[in-house]
Amino acid sequence: MAIDYKAAGVDIEAGYKAVELMKKHVQGTMRPEVLTNLGGFSGAFSMERFKSMEKPTLVSGTDGVGTKLKLAFLMDRHDTVGIDCVAMCVNDIACAGGEPLFFLDYIACGKNEPEKIAAIVSGVAKGCKQSNAALIGGETAEMPGFYPEEEYDLAGFAVGIVDEKDLITGKDLKAGDVLIGMASSGVHSNGFSLVRKVFDMTREALETYHDSLGCTLGEALLAPTKIYVKALRSIREAGVTVKACSHITGGGFYENIPRMLKDGTRAVIRRDSYPIPPIFGLLARTGGIEEQMMYNTYNMGLGMVLAVDPEDADKTMEAIRTAGETPYVVGEIEAGEKGVSLC
Repeated sequence: MAIDYKAAGVDIEAGYKAVELMKKHVQGTMRPEVLTNLGGFSGAFSMERFKSMEKPTLVSGTDGVGTKLKLAFLMDRHDTVGIDCVAMCVNDIACAGGEPLFFLDYIACGKNEPEKIAAIVSGVAKGCKQSNAALIGGETAEMPGFYPEEEYDLAGFAVGIVDEKDLITGKDLKAGDVLIGMASSGVHSNGFSLVRKVFDMTREALETYHDSLGCTLGEALLAPTKIYVKALRSIREAGVTVKACSHITGGGFYENIPRMLKDGTRAVIRRDSYPIPPIFGLLARTGGIEEQMMYNTYNMGLGMVLAVDPEDADKTMEAIRTAGETPYVVGEIEAGEKGVSLC
């Protein structure tokens, strides 16, 4: 008996349909610099308009959504994880001072269900629109026998640009500089292996409404990662020099904040300087997780922390609010051993 690729578990026609369904989402992310159409072998992006920079420098970021995807599978909700994927990449670019230019996604699945793939890509497109990055390419790999039919993995890659003189490196950081944090939307896309240990991962548990959260547990946990590109652009346009910046991802405060510091400087953060979202309290109580572990795993309500000169603090706060984000003065830089202190 003759067999074909479809009998082996790969449906080429489903792949064609998925591309057709996602085209409308992708089209809305286009920038004038994009020189190719969806469906080619590669994506071309013109650098013509960046010739005016003194030393145009490319910055890049790559990441995935991680085990947060398990919640999307359980809830059968696939239109937000794409935002997470974009956010994890473009926030890294933004905290180096870069402006995202374009994004590519990679979806690997057990079975190509065109409507599900299009829903995932719709989220990627939303994230790209929020960060003004063009979605210029991607790959959907149907891998039967490697992934269960109802599961998939999602990762992405972004490229941005910055004039070398505008790179945020922490080299001019000094004692007395003010630390400003931008509110997160919740857990974002890190620490979900622990989340899944703490909470009962059933549809019933995820659809349970919690007064403290103001929504169901699943809705709180699936809330997409904030994208801070517009806020950092707004700060730049206000004429403020960001001296150092940290994207608070896996490893929480203790791992990420020291990455923005130069030797001889220490970040001091006041825990009572901003409201901690209720999802973290529920997580800590339910799992009996110690405070140190919480701050060493999660963003605890601050998705991005940046340092500015004290004279620029008010202007920075206003620029962040103008971009639609919520800022807090959360601490300051002190002279001392490189690291972070919570008080």
